[in-house]
Amino acid sequence: LEMMKVATFVLAAAALLEYNVNAFAPQRTGSLSSKISGSTRLSVVDDKTEVREYFNTEGFNRWNKIYSESDEVNDVQLDIRKGHDQTIQKIINWISDDGDIAGKSVCDCGCGVGSLAIPLAKMGAKISASDISDAMSTEAERRAKEVGINDATFYTSDLESVTGKYNTVTCVDVAIHYPTEKMSEMVGHLCSLADDRLIISFAPDTWYYSILKKIGEFFPGPSKTTRAYLHKEEIVREAVAKAGFEIAREEMTGTNFYFSRLLEAKRVK
Repeated sequence: LEMMKVATFVLAAAALLEYNVNAFAPQRTGSLSSKISGSTRLSVVDDKTEVREYFNTEGFNRWNKIYSESDEVNDVQLDIRKGHDQTIQKIINWISDDGDIAGKSVCDCGCGVGSLAIPLAKMGAKISASDISDAMSTEAERRAKEVGINDATFYTSDLESVTGKYNTVTCVDVAIHYPTEKMSEMVGHLCSLADDRLIISFAPDTWYYSILKKIGEFFPGPSKTTRAYLHKEEIVREAVAKAGFEIAREEMTGTNFYFSRLLEAKRVK
């Protein structure tokens, strides 16, 4: 029985890489990698540029299908869709239970195609949503208008460049693209934008997920390697506390190929 468990674990890790869905990470393009090698590549390839380029090109086509009702997805992508939908629904349930979002300002950082921003706009929130990918933010705006939402703001920006003050700041399934050493700073910046509340999700750096990720690295997919970052929960909690917030609610979503820790932090008055 134990051998069967190990075999299943290894196969799951292999599949994770085979389908190029190491959590939510973008693929590296081959052109730059073929010209630069070793330590030089590490210093030249910038995460932010890589993410922007990926989600404006092949990544947009892939994830636009995943974050929709399209049938043009494989089993792994469908599993990720279900996991992401569960996380979004948990946030909506929290906000719905509070019953006070109407008229409140919400800044959705890394909005993607509007999976969270659009439902919150329907609930009466004043939405300001951004994404590092112009293709993503444009698609989010298109989807919003398609359902009659014309007063929400969608624009292109990286997280560090977002400014302003909002009642609630959300950042869902974005931290996977941020290196560990940048996580505390990023969380601190998000907190600085929030007057009342921050809702953030991230792939947790636990022994199980870390081993799964490491095993998967031995089974490279048919195309390129991927870049994904797991984060220690205590680091996120420490950054939140340092900014004057305390955790109010928390959830965990885990499917076969999607894992996301969800925290709601409220400013200490």
